[in-house]
Amino acid sequence: MHSFAENSEKKNKLFILLNEKVDYYNQPSFISNDPISIPHLFTQKQDIEIAAFFAAIFAWGNRTTIINKAKELMQLMEMQPYQFCLKHDSQQLKKLASFKHRTFTADDLYFFVEFFKQHYSKHESLETAFFPKKKMKAEEGLNHFKNYCFSFEHLKRTEKHISSPLQKSSCKRLNMFLRWMVRKDDQGVDFGIWKNIAPKDLICPLDVHVSRVARQLGLLQRKQDDWEAALELTAHLRNLDEEDPVKYDFALFSTGVTENKQR
Repeated sequence: MHSFAENSEKKNKLFILLNEKVDYYNQPSFISNDPISIPHLFTQKQDIEIAAFFAAIFAWGNRTTIINKAKELMQLMEMQPYQFCLKHDSQQLKKLASFKHRTFTADDLYFFVEFFKQHYSKHESLETAFFPKKKMKAEEGLNHFKNYCFSFEHLKRTEKHISSPLQKSSCKRLNMFLRWMVRKDDQGVDFGIWKNIAPKDLICPLDVHVSRVARQLGLLQRKQDDWEAALELTAHLRNLDEEDPVKYDFALFSTGVTENKQR
């Protein structure tokens, strides 16, 4: 058994270590090599939302490829994703026919373009697709989004691109998207443009890099990288910063990527 003093000292060392890494990585220099660089190409709220959504959905595999494919899509949308989704014609849609990123095909892309057209014709922001009312939790929002998104006509295969806690998924990509939209500090990396959920209610994005480092630091015991693991990790991070637990995503992810490159 560890004494209270030993546990307190261990927590304090971890707090100092992770905060140092957050300070190091949560900087504008982080943006260029991360998928968040895609929404940073835009200033209009709706453009940011759409660009961020696609960049997040594409975010599995090599980061350079993810960024390049997201840029390719923005260029196909004439660097005006909001206007493209709302007002595209048949000729513009044909430009998307050859687009593909891993298992994400043009058929999936057509669905999301139509989804955005339908949603934005009635709503000012994509936020209401996740959080239709204030003070919602991340789990509620993620489950709501999947149900709402696929209430529109779609191919069954497209559902695999949107995870939810109901499936026990860690929802890494969508939790990352929510971090970008909700979290705000003075460093200019995350956007902080959504207000119906507080940063303290976000869930840390959990991928192989984050989970490996989290287990090394004793922040995660669960073996599977699933929704329960994401909740467990975030609960530990709230002990370090109750109001902004997912800021530690910068420290955990970047440390994991750096360690992986050094192997």
